[in-house]
Order: sequence, then C-alpha cells, then structure tokens
Amino acid sequence: MMGRLGTVLVLDFGGQYCHLIARRVREQGVYSEIVPCDISPDDVEKMNEKFNVKGMILSGGPSSVYEEDAPKIDPKILDLGIPLLGLCYGHQLIAYILGGKVLKGTRREYGTTYITIVKPVGVLKGLGPKEKVWMSHSDTVYSLPDGFEVLAYSEACPVAAYRDVNRSIYGLQWHPEVTHTEHGVEMLRNFIFEVCGCQPGWSPSSVVEDEIRKTVGEGKAVIALSGGIDSSTAAVLAARALGKNLTAVFVDHGFMRKGEGEYVKRTFEEMGVNVLVVNAQERFMKRLKGVTDPEEKRRIIGREFIKVFEEIAEKVGSEYLIQGTIYPDRIESGFRRRSEKIKSHHNVAGLPTRIKFKAIIEPLRDLYKDEVREVARKLGLPEEIVCRQPFPGPGLAVRVVGEVTPEKVEIVRKADRIVAEEIERGGLKDELWQYFAVLTGVKSTGVKGDSRAYGDVIAVRIVESREAMTASFAKVPYEVLERISTRITNEIPEVTRVVYDITHKPPATIEWE
Repeated sequence: MMGRLGTVLVLDFGGQYCHLIARRVREQGVYSEIVPCDISPDDVEKMNEKFNVKGMILSGGPSSVYEEDAPKIDPKILDLGIPLLGLCYGHQLIAYILGGKVLKGTRREYGTTYITIVKPVGVLKGLGPKEKVWMSHSDTVYSLPDGFEVLAYSEACPVAAYRDVNRSIYGLQWHPEVTHTEHGVEMLRNFIFEVCGCQPGWSPSSVVEDEIRKTVGEGKAVIALSGGIDSSTAAVLAARALGKNLTAVFVDHGFMRKGEGEYVKRTFEEMGVNVLVVNAQERFMKRLKGVTDPEEKRRIIGREFIKVFEEIAEKVGSEYLIQGTIYPDRIESGFRRRSEKIKSHHNVAGLPTRIKFKAIIEPLRDLYKDEVREVARKLGLPEEIVCRQPFPGPGLAVRVVGEVTPEKVEIVRKADRIVAEEIERGGLKDELWQYFAVLTGVKSTGVKGDSRAYGDVIAVRIVESREAMTASFAKVPYEVLERISTRITNEIPEVTRVVYDITHKPPATIEWE
C-alpha cells in the first residue's frame, strides 16, 4: 500500500509522546511506524525491505538509564548506518551506551526552557542562538562519548543537544514534538529531510473495510456508537462492510450531553445504520454509588459497557465487537509494555480481562483524530459529525469530581450546555478543540439576592489542540467568559462560583479525571 516510501521508525521507550512523534512525522508527508524499543538489527533490516527505513527516532520515557530494568536498545542498532535522533530518554540512552556520562541533574527541568545553540547544524540547522523548548527530565548528560560534540546547552543542562561528528546520530534533551517547543517542527523537518533524506509523499490512506469483512465473515457484529467522530467513522465503515449484520448500539448511561441520544439515533438512522438505543441510566448510577476514584469510575463504566454489549450481542446473535479506538486512547491507557498509564479509557484499558466476543475489532487504532476526520470526510459523513468536539466515553461521570449522583450530573450537564452555547454564539467553535464544564467537588461562599449562599464551584475548560496529545488553554475573550460565568451562576442555583482552567497539557490532561 505504501510501496517503498521513505519511512521513519519510532522506537517506543514508554513515553506518552511516542505517538505524537510518529504523528509529527506523518504531518510532513513521511510515513512513520512505531516499533518496540528492543527491536533487533535483523528486524530493522527486514522492515527496511518493505518500508525503506530512512531514519529512526528514539522516544522519551519514564525510566532512568541506570535502573536495573530500564529499556535499552541493541547497541548494534547504532552501527546500521541509519540516521538516529534521540529525544529526552533516547538522548540520554545513546550517550550512555557509547560511554558518555549521565547523572541526576542539579535541577530538574519541567516545562518551558530557553536553550543556547552553539552550533546550528543538522537537526538545528537554520535556528537562532536562543530557542524556546519544552523540557521534562531529571537525568542529564554531563559528558559526551568520543567523537561527539555539543550543539546546545541550557542553564541546568550542559549537553542539551549533541551530534556524532562522523555519523548521523543526534540527541535532543527537549521534546520537539510538542507544540510548546517553538520551532520543534523545524527541528523534526531538519532530521527527516536534511539528515535522513526523506521525500514527502505519504498521506493517510482510506481506511478499507476489508479488515472488518475478513474478520467477521458471514457473522454479526455490534459497534459501540457514541455519536463522536471516532465511533461514527468506525460505524460507517462497519455498516458498509457488514450491512444488516451490524447493530450500532448507543448506550445511554445517563452521563451524556443534553439531547445526545435523540441526535445520534436520528442522524444514523437517516444514514441507513441500524441503531439500537439502550437505556441503562439506573444501572450505571447504581454501580457508581460511593465511588470517588477516577480510575475506578472508568473501570466500572468500562466493565458495564461490555456487559451491556454482551447482552445485546446475545440477543441479536453477534459474535464481534467493533470500536472506534484511536492512537491517543491507546497510548494514554498504557497499552504497550513500557508505556506509562495516564488514565484508562473505558474502551481500552477499562475492558475486563475476559469478554464474550470472538474478537474486538478496532479499524481506527492506528489513526490520530485529525486523520480520522480526513477519513470521515472521504466517507461522506455530515460535517456536523466530522467537526464535533471530543467527548469522553464515560461522559459526564468524569466531569463530576468525586462521587457521581443524578443531581451532580444534572448540574454539570446544564453548565456544559451553557459553555457550548456561548462558545458557539461567540463564533469560536471552529477555533477550539474542546470546551466544557467540570463540577469540581469544591464548595464556595457566595452572595445571591443579598443573602449568603454556599454552593458548588464549576470549572470551565477550553483548549486548543491539533491531536489531543498536547493542548494549550484557549485565550477566550473576557466577554465570552463573563457571559458563561453569569449564565451559570444565574441559571444553576446550586453554583456560587465559576473558575477558568488555565493549565496546558502537559502538565495537565484535557479532562479533569
């Protein structure tokens, strides 16, 4: 399918940005493939026969090179003659393996840092003497192996970037893949095109229906349909592949946005998809009674989702479950051996260990959100679906901090609707990735009608992003925020205070739980 297009391999050391690196490469029109960090030189050579491997990027990760079970590469990888770029942990690991000195830093660097470039060559070609980058590390390279030279340093990091003078091996202590590194794209482009010699030419291929058809055969399948872009795209693909043998199941667990169930049923029935709405509100609420831990909420909802699907599948005679899981879901759920789990997604790590389906099919598992949108447009989905903002599988249950009750869900549902209405009224919808309200679980004193009030605090979260792996809080006009705050405190008697979340991702996640 991809022929022998130049490909960059991304070696996964368990960092949450591994897939973001791969995505950034793809954005440049170059195919990327994620592989285990301990891939053998022989396996690289075999992949080279299919993919024409032009370069390799070693991702960051949560380990220290000195830990006993720290992930390592086969040193022979360095001798293949394929250009290498180490990022963060990868940067430290290359230096360590070749005889450099890596130690705990005198000061940790988390967040925006300014580095000084002393030699703007290779990966740093064309950059200025001072660059704003994103750091996230405690270990630091203090001395380099023979034949290496320093390209950049920071106040707390004497070797922030290096290169092998004789081979195309580079290391960056910072993360060029995140948007907070001001010229990160230029750095990656330098590696991809200048160092590796790749040519642009790859684009997200249309997700074919053959995989679904081949796996299910003459059998029947159910698909989890939420109305979001991911499950909607997967549903249309599955419907085209299976026709009447597909049942799209919308589970109303009671944590959806206002009018969600009716909208989904109407929209997809008009598109010829067989939709079954299951009212399970009391069932889910009962399971969550007394639960406050966000991970436990997600696990409970995940288990209950599967139980519902099993019951429906048995009724309609289905043996397969299809889901709209995408790359960010999988990486945040720690689906790889070395990956650090950020939070469980109800349709990934939230799945019970034993299920009653022959198989779970995830046709979008290797795509990012904007790639899914591209596929959706090619499939002819309505633009209203294509551009819908993301909504978590557990719904409003993870936008109520602490125990979930029907009363709390109703408060956050009303607040969420107000946020959406005012953002859309202000003409900001197309500029933003996500906008919603969170019931914080905090009480605050207020004044209503000249009387003291003691009520709930609502947090408003509005972010800009390209793929949800990183995000920046949106600098929304004050008049829009004022309308949101005024309406929430006026229209929802239980709320006495509204706050605006000004935290980027990282260090926060987009959702609060």
